[in-house]
Amino acid sequence: MTVHMLLGFITFMLLAMPVGYSLVISGWAALSVFGSVPSSMVVMKIFQPTQSFPLLAIPFFILSGSLMMSGKLGQKLVGLASMLVGKYHGGLGQVTVVGSTVFGGVSGSSVAEASALGSMLIPWQKKEGYPGAFGAAVTSSSSVIAGLMPPSIPLILFAVVSNTSIASLFIAAVIPALLLACGMMIACYVIGKRRGFPRLKMKHTRAEVRSTLLSALPALMMPVFILVLLRAGIATPTEVSIIAVAYALAISALIYRDLNGARVMAALTNTVITTGVVMLIIAAANIIGYILTAGGVPQAVASWALEYLQHPLLIIIAINLLLLLIGMFLDLPAAILLLGPTLVSIANAIGLDLVQLGIMMCVNLSIGLFTPPIGTTLFVSSAIAKERIGSVVKELLPFYLVALVVLLLVSFVPALIIY
Repeated sequence: MTVHMLLGFITFMLLAMPVGYSLVISGWAALSVFGSVPSSMVVMKIFQPTQSFPLLAIPFFILSGSLMMSGKLGQKLVGLASMLVGKYHGGLGQVTVVGSTVFGGVSGSSVAEASALGSMLIPWQKKEGYPGAFGAAVTSSSSVIAGLMPPSIPLILFAVVSNTSIASLFIAAVIPALLLACGMMIACYVIGKRRGFPRLKMKHTRAEVRSTLLSALPALMMPVFILVLLRAGIATPTEVSIIAVAYALAISALIYRDLNGARVMAALTNTVITTGVVMLIIAAANIIGYILTAGGVPQAVASWALEYLQHPLLIIIAINLLLLLIGMFLDLPAAILLLGPTLVSIANAIGLDLVQLGIMMCVNLSIGLFTPPIGTTLFVSSAIAKERIGSVVKELLPFYLVALVVLLLVSFVPALIIY
C-alpha cells in the first residue's frame, strides 16, 4: 500500500499536479483500492486533522499579517530600514534583509513576504543602479526569515505534527532568525563593497530617525508582544493569534488611520485562500501519515538509521542531507507534515530534542524555498525583477553559504536553541 501511494504521488507531481491534490488522490487510491479501506474512512481521515484547536492560530496570524502589511506600515518599516542601513555598502540589500526580519514578525509567511517586499524594493534597487538579479536574490533568500520569526506558520505545523509546544518553538527560533539576518547583511555589505554598488547619500537628523522609529514601533512590537504573552503563559497560541488580529485592527484604525472596507476585504480574501491551501495539505498529509504509520515506515526508518549509521551526529547529518534534497522538490508545509512523524521517531530514538529538530527542519526546508527547481520565493522574486532564474541563482551563492552555516549551528550547537 505504501509503495502504491508513493508511486501515485510521484506520478502526479511529474504531471505538475498541485501538491495537495497529488496527496489526496494518491492517498485515497492507496487506501480504498489497494488497502481495502472504505471510502468513508478516507473522508474521515481527511476531515479529522482540520478539527484541531491549535490550527486555528494559522488563519488568525495570516489575517493579522495581511492587515498590517497592506497599509502604511510597510512604507514606515522600509523608511526606518533605509535610515538605519541604507548608507552602508550594499545598503539597499541590507534594507531588504532588515525589512524581511521585521515583516517576518508580522506575516509569518515567506512567500507573502517575498511578494510584498519584492514589489516595493526590487524596482527601487534597480532604479538606484543595483543589478536586478542581485535584488531578486536578496529578496528570495531573506524572505525565508519569516518562516522562523514568530508567528511562524511552519513552526505551528511542526508543533501539531510532533505535539511540541508552539511557545517553545517560537522562542527557540528567534536566535537562528537573527543569525540568518546578520549573516545576509554581512554578505550584502561585502558584495556591495567589492562590486561598488551605489550607496544612499540621504542624511537624516536624529529627530527624523526618532519620528520614523516611533511610527514603526507598533509593528516592531508585534513579535515581542507575541513572545511575552506565550512565555508568561498569559494566553495560548490560538488566543494570541486572535489578540494579534485585534491588535492589527486597532493599530490600522487608531494609529495609522488607513483602515477601510477594501483593505479588510482584501485581507480576508488573502487569508481564506492561503488558509485553504495550507488546510488542504494538512488534510491530505494525514492520509499519507496514516498509510506510513500503518506500514511501520517511521519505526523501520528509525531502526535502519540506528543500525547502520549508529552515531547520533551521523544521523543528524543524514537528516539534513535528506531535508536539503526534499526541500528542492517539495513545498515547506507539505514536507514538514509528511516527514515530521518519521523524523520525530528518529529524534526520539537518538535523544534529539524535538524543539531542536523543529528548528532544523524549518531552517533546512526554508533553503529549498530559494533553491531551484521549485523554489517558491526564488520564482516570485525573479518574476518581479524580470530576471532569468540562472542569473538570480548565481547571485544567491553567498546567501546559500550563510544559510548552510546557520543550519550547521542549529544542528550541532543546541545551546543556540534550547535555553
